[in-house]
Amino acid sequence: MEPDFLVVGAGVAGLRAAIELAEAGTVLVVAKDSLHESSSEYAQGGIAVALNDDDGVELHEQDTLAAGDGLCDPAAVRTLVEEGPAAVEQLIEWGAEFDRDEGRLAFGREGAHSRRRVLHAHGDSTGREISRTLYRKASSLPNVEFRTFAAITDLLVSDNGEVAGVVACDASARNWVPLQARAVLMATGGLGQAYRVTTNPEVATGDGVAAAFRAGAGISDLEFVQFHPTALDLQGAPPFLLTEALRGEGGHLRNVEGDRFMPRYHPMAELAPRDVVARAIAMEMKRTGAPHVFLDLRHLGADFLRRRFPRIYETCVRYGVDPGTDMAPVRPAAHYAMGGIRTDLEGRTTLPRLYAAGEVAATGVHGANRLASNSLLEGVVFGARAGRAMREWAGVPPAKGSRPPEPLFPCIDVEELRTLAWEKCGIIRNGPELEEAADRLARVTLSPAASPNRALFELRSLHLVVGLIARMAAARKESRGAHYRTDYPEKRPEFQKHSFVTKDHEVSFL
Repeated sequence: MEPDFLVVGAGVAGLRAAIELAEAGTVLVVAKDSLHESSSEYAQGGIAVALNDDDGVELHEQDTLAAGDGLCDPAAVRTLVEEGPAAVEQLIEWGAEFDRDEGRLAFGREGAHSRRRVLHAHGDSTGREISRTLYRKASSLPNVEFRTFAAITDLLVSDNGEVAGVVACDASARNWVPLQARAVLMATGGLGQAYRVTTNPEVATGDGVAAAFRAGAGISDLEFVQFHPTALDLQGAPPFLLTEALRGEGGHLRNVEGDRFMPRYHPMAELAPRDVVARAIAMEMKRTGAPHVFLDLRHLGADFLRRRFPRIYETCVRYGVDPGTDMAPVRPAAHYAMGGIRTDLEGRTTLPRLYAAGEVAATGVHGANRLASNSLLEGVVFGARAGRAMREWAGVPPAKGSRPPEPLFPCIDVEELRTLAWEKCGIIRNGPELEEAADRLARVTLSPAASPNRALFELRSLHLVVGLIARMAAARKESRGAHYRTDYPEKRPEFQKHSFVTKDHEVSFL
């Protein structure tokens, strides 16, 4: 039996939407992998919310707007900070266990925040705790069902442009499976695997953006990719994220010469916005010829680090670095996409019956540079809003979607693609290299495959997404937030607009 509503993605945004939708009909939540493999699960830093006594929604709003470097949608930011406190209190009612100090919620501080407003769970496992809470709530509702190991490849679209469902590459059926519904929510997460070095899980291959673009949906602000400044850089170890909260607690960045360099780049030093810190590290690495810089936590003490950041401490020690006595080698890594499928404040996209929430969506909250720990809050707040909005389709007959054309796959090695993105569309960019990347990707041969599998579909998504990043970055002839060009190093007022592209129209600015 077909569900009334389809939620693609089992992270924070998707689960929160499913809970809202369960009141209006049957809901199928489709996960690409297991239910526990999502970017939400790996979110260490925390969830930012104005609940502390010395804080307020106006301060949270101001910090978010400042970090977004002139490109945040003020209405979206106001929605986030105003609805955030009640959303977090609801999580607590549902059983979320945030860290406390003598019974009171314990708030940490992270980069570009003017107050201590970041809640953590189990020190550095906040995303996992929120996901656990939402999954337990969603799975308790009789109208919500789950389907795992089903990777979305395309949208089903009717002749009049309405979304009727999705096509999934289903591991158990070993075949393409059409899944139809009255309305569809894309909550597929990020696209970090487009880059050679990333903190994202392997499932983050931009499938939601790619499928929506192919179906005709509008994409915004994809040139703004946030690089987390501090990923562990050890031979044999994955680029494990070392949360910004470590710097919020007093960690220092030092170059290979032992100098603490961040005060030279910004008055907030290690607590500057992420784009500033990531660029400063890249510049220090280039200046010294070193493959990394160091995060110095030694003065905080092993006992404090072990207690406050248990998962990070254990991981570092496993790879031979004791943060209590050793400096940890770190370098930037692709982390978060500020842009994605363009939506309004209710999650509606430019295609009828298609909604988006979480990292895959471009709500306008993050502008050109996401404020630390706003992403989990965005997933909760806008996931709920999208779920409520989708209820308008309850009782409306589903659209009649037709199967998309036979898929064509790019003839390019995935590592070549990821290296191209890293070198040409990375932290520091310039026009000729962006044009070179876009041209290289446009010339890649596309061909059918006898037996397509998930890896091929992921390569197809990555090829499209990296091409969009290159084209949109080339069109934005300025530097703003996470988008920095050496040939246009200043902000330009004519580009204080959102980029926008569809499959039928070139990049424009709205």
